[in-house]
Amino acid sequence: MSIVQNFPFFSIILAMFSGIVSSILPGKRARNVSLIMIAATTALSFAVLCFCIRTGESYTYMMGHFPAPWGNEIRAGVLEGLTASMFGVVMFLSVLGGVNYTASDVERSKLNLFYIMIDLMLSSLLALVYTNDLFTAYVFVEINTIAGCGLIMIRQKRKSMSAAIRYMIMSQLGSGLFLIGLSMLYDVTGHLLMSPARESVARIMAGESYVIPMLVILAVISVGLAIKSGLYPFHYWIPDTYGYATPTASAVLSGLVSKGYIFLLIKIFYRVLGENFVIRSHLINVLYCFGVAGMVMGSVHAIAEKDARRMIAYSSVAQIGYIYMGIGLGTEQGMVAAVFHIFTHSVTKALLFISAVGLYEVSGGRTDYHSLRGAAYRNSLAGIGFAVGSLSMVGFPMLSGFISKLLFAASALRCPGKMLPTIIVLAVSTTLNAVYFLRLVITLYSRQQGSEKDPEGEAKERKRPASGKSSWMLRLSILCLIGLNLFLGLMSRPVIQAITDGLAMFD
Repeated sequence: MSIVQNFPFFSIILAMFSGIVSSILPGKRARNVSLIMIAATTALSFAVLCFCIRTGESYTYMMGHFPAPWGNEIRAGVLEGLTASMFGVVMFLSVLGGVNYTASDVERSKLNLFYIMIDLMLSSLLALVYTNDLFTAYVFVEINTIAGCGLIMIRQKRKSMSAAIRYMIMSQLGSGLFLIGLSMLYDVTGHLLMSPARESVARIMAGESYVIPMLVILAVISVGLAIKSGLYPFHYWIPDTYGYATPTASAVLSGLVSKGYIFLLIKIFYRVLGENFVIRSHLINVLYCFGVAGMVMGSVHAIAEKDARRMIAYSSVAQIGYIYMGIGLGTEQGMVAAVFHIFTHSVTKALLFISAVGLYEVSGGRTDYHSLRGAAYRNSLAGIGFAVGSLSMVGFPMLSGFISKLLFAASALRCPGKMLPTIIVLAVSTTLNAVYFLRLVITLYSRQQGSEKDPEGEAKERKRPASGKSSWMLRLSILCLIGLNLFLGLMSRPVIQAITDGLAMFD
């Protein structure tokens, strides 16, 4: 066995061990340990990606001495390596860009606890990407939930505490349904490893026995993970959760956590229940309908918001709808588009949240549209970063969002029954995206009203910082996220090919 084949296991253990070490370190050292760990695990994941591309096949890593179906396994392929690498890069840039704001938002005595939660969050995300065992997936789903609640409530503000409670309630509802589905699946198949469970499911469907229980299992697992990922109409925890957390936590929760649950659902569809069974069950049509509704309703809610943080949060509802719409098309092209949009949204949402912090900083800490007027002149790089992220979400050419929408449109053309509604909703959603994102971008680049003629307006203008120079870490994070967005927009072909090859290895 090549040493590279051990890297997925090393990555998960390294992230968990980093959390243990951080528990006895002061805040700054815990931060440095976390950044080093994230960089190391990202390098390991990239090595796994290169190894799987070179060999052209996936592999399983047996943990311990017990083989399948009794032991525990990790499975890695092109898509797992690519997803883990992307998650690691976004996590690193989110933590790096929000370092100063984390230090100011979190009590000094609790700063190391924040980075412990970051370490546990990355460990759980890597486990969800790599695991081949359903019960292990459930365990790390719970670790993910606990870490997410810790990241939200660590500010210890009234709104952040209530947001954490709401997040916990909805997450536990989703986790409970997911556990019920896994218990029923184990009752029917007698397996928790994905590959043996897939063989049992295939025999059951061939003999047409337990068909109704299998449909119930599919529905319960899908709904449970849909709740945890924030699919409309299970989205009401999102605005407060993403809006009142620290900038780093908002970027991680919005850009990565919900995508980890969606990636797990895709694995279960392909590796456990079987793609053909999922399509024949027509549950895929339900996910499609909810996804389409989320694309529109998430944008409608975002348009109604006057607070930039909540607007960005509501836009996540629409973007998650895009992903489920792609899954709901029930085609290979639709799944490729959905996975590519997972990467697009992860990168772009991190860019939006991190850039927005630089704009709030030069606007007296205010997040309402009126206070943000002209903020892009006071912090030019943050303004550029937010504009690039907004244009990407709208679907501007050369940016990753354009490729996502192009893939969704192309996949809809190969699905005659859903072609027309998909194209219409894509057009409507894109128009709505432009309304609320470009409205804020125009506000950021508009001069303060009354700044020239109104003496009172001049007084207010003088109270604001004339310009802002953010820390080098924030500037570096914004520049890297812009570059990553451009890379996905201009160099999308190898990424799309890797996604296609990775999905083929899922079977």
